[in-house]
Amino acid sequence: MGIQSKPMPRQARIRLPHTLMHIVQRGVNRSRCFYTSADRQIYLEWLEELADRFECAVHAYVLMTNHVHLLITPCDRDGVSLTMKNLGQRYVQYVNRVQQRTGGLWEGRFRASFVDREYYLMCCYRYIELNPVRAGLARHPGDYVWSSYRANAEGLPSSLIKPHPVFQELAPTEDDRRRVYRDLFAEALEPSLIDDIRRLTNGGFAIGNEAFLEQAARVSGRRVIPGPRGPKPPAAPLVSLISE
Repeated sequence: MGIQSKPMPRQARIRLPHTLMHIVQRGVNRSRCFYTSADRQIYLEWLEELADRFECAVHAYVLMTNHVHLLITPCDRDGVSLTMKNLGQRYVQYVNRVQQRTGGLWEGRFRASFVDREYYLMCCYRYIELNPVRAGLARHPGDYVWSSYRANAEGLPSSLIKPHPVFQELAPTEDDRRRVYRDLFAEALEPSLIDDIRRLTNGGFAIGNEAFLEQAARVSGRRVIPGPRGPKPPAAPLVSLISE
């Protein structure tokens, strides 16, 4: 009988209050999470209820068929974890009952990265709301109903969406803010930036400039960027790759 090695322990999640978070939660084996419009609607209603209860501000979201992206600022260290735990459990019970299925729905725990508000906030807004366009589900983000684009860019009333202070600083009036925000979508995100956001979020790391990464590491007491791959160090520090 072969020797069984112990499983590698999961890396502790970074938890920082009042710091912007990009969250991704996927269906197990990338299977379907949402079957109908009613599913998506009830998910958003519960997200709003629980985000309010645990003092999390939701700035952007998109509900895809088999995964979810959220942009959230928590007021305390545990706000996001409590929101996602309760939302995930409640929604799984709902889907299992309606679809007459059993078992889990989500692919383990949600993935999350901390985002530097000075340099990457608006990039993450665009990354999230352009997801349906990249997936070929819409030609324009405003054509996709199940995202925050129409609230952020077109002024559709939403009790769920709370504008981030940086968003509010785009222009002095609401109409001008929406116009400036829409203009940001005139150009696609750089493929390298998309890859960085995806990679760092999946790895549970932070996205930001050098000062932000140093602060996040100091406060959290853990590594906030990936370590070198293999015996050789990377040719350039990660900071330079994601801050240009």
